[in-house]
Amino acid sequence: MGETAERVPLGNRPLFATGDLEEAREQVARVFCPHLLRPAGDLVRPAVRFNSAQLGAVRLSYLDYGSGVRIEPGELESFFLVQIPLAGRSLIRCGGQEIVSTPRLASLPSPTEYLDMRWEAGCPQLIVKFDRRAVEGALEQMLGERLDRPVVFDLGMDMTAGWARAWRAMADLVVREAEHDDGLAAQPLAVAHLENAMLSSLLTMQPSNYSGRLAAPRPPAVPKVVRRAMEFIEARAHEPLTTDDVARAVAVSGRSLQEGFRRHLDLTPMAYLRDVRLARVHEELAAGDPARCTVTGVAARWGFLHQGRFAALYRARYGQPPSLTLRGR
Repeated sequence: MGETAERVPLGNRPLFATGDLEEAREQVARVFCPHLLRPAGDLVRPAVRFNSAQLGAVRLSYLDYGSGVRIEPGELESFFLVQIPLAGRSLIRCGGQEIVSTPRLASLPSPTEYLDMRWEAGCPQLIVKFDRRAVEGALEQMLGERLDRPVVFDLGMDMTAGWARAWRAMADLVVREAEHDDGLAAQPLAVAHLENAMLSSLLTMQPSNYSGRLAAPRPPAVPKVVRRAMEFIEARAHEPLTTDDVARAVAVSGRSLQEGFRRHLDLTPMAYLRDVRLARVHEELAAGDPARCTVTGVAARWGFLHQGRFAALYRARYGQPPSLTLRGR
């Protein structure tokens, strides 16, 4: 069984071991959240083992039920999890997504989506828990603005990708350090740096409903009046704005506003508005359900009524047709 037959992570940080599923449910709930826990598959006496430790703001756990179980926490609400099977496989459903998780495909359930899992027997998992506020705070810092919706990651995390292998190496380092009271455990600043590196890597590399915004070029430093105009446009991109509307909002002439945008952004105010609306279309398509929304409908809602021109703009910005984004490709 690979990891279970060799070194067990956090072996010197045991919280409990039991053959009683109800006791296991109560103990695991203290670290994570209340949940339903039931046997699944063949009735095999469980042999639950749970090791766990906190290092800085990250909680690291090793959890093995020893038999097949169904785990139904519902919405996690206050935290994100990266769950890495060390052997075997598990079926993970979260919101509208579903994967079969293996050592090559970890799961990353998001706290606002309903979570339901079935772990097969012989599927111990290494679990990395991040506080939701830490994730959202790191993302706001990267974006330079407040979030306007909850973060929802793609459920499957490909552990064979280069960035994910590097991320796993960082997680393994944190696990090793959590097993000792000296080393990094005694260096809060070093721990915080490692946590930030893990969060930044997840946010920039693991697809989410904020990936498009993170990948968009950041505007250069601009005068306050241009920045206020940009913020006004971003806040009211759903409205039928004109250059004069924006100019009045920031108390300058239309000509001055045009010149400020040209000089500092190499755009007109209306071109900037178009780019903002295009980004909103991309976000909605990336998060949308193909059974419930259409490219035409989303584009029209953001003011793109000529489908040919819209498709050309979208492909030039995002490198693929909008229909592929909606289908999750």
